[in-house]
Amino acid sequence: MINDLDYRLLEAVQAGLPIAPRPYARIAEQLGVSEQFLLERLKCLKAQGFIKRWGVVVKHSQLGYRANAMIVLDVPDNLVSEIGQRLSQQTYINLCYQRPRQGQLWPYNLYCMIHGKCRETVLAQWRESVEACGLSGFSYEILFSRRCFKQCGALYAQTETPILEAAHG
Repeated sequence: MINDLDYRLLEAVQAGLPIAPRPYARIAEQLGVSEQFLLERLKCLKAQGFIKRWGVVVKHSQLGYRANAMIVLDVPDNLVSEIGQRLSQQTYINLCYQRPRQGQLWPYNLYCMIHGKCRETVLAQWRESVEACGLSGFSYEILFSRRCFKQCGALYAQTETPILEAAHG
């Protein structure tokens, strides 16, 4: 069962952990609980399925990766899983997922991302993927980013005043 403290805990961690030697201790202090209790509640919330996974959002542009390409493919529906698996095995493919087609205007149903330091590298990696994954018979588009947007995971619980407003500064 989820309670008010659990909701506050989920709200506190959904925007990211504070940059601190002991980030969970900082959150626990803000919530008025012990660090050990907080860690146990997080484990419990994960076990119950309220937390699907922990992840890291890497600010790739700050690391020099400025050639970011979304490759969209038109793959027969019965092959999407197989081809998606092949693509996801390529070390430079960062994301690979399926989305529904949008009629003739947008016939693509498989998407993947490559972050590179230059366009030439990304294009070479894509050519390598086409060969390695047997994609030469499928239509695709390579869409390079023109600007960088703020990256974050999905946010579910929000109050007018963030619980850890000072902790992220």
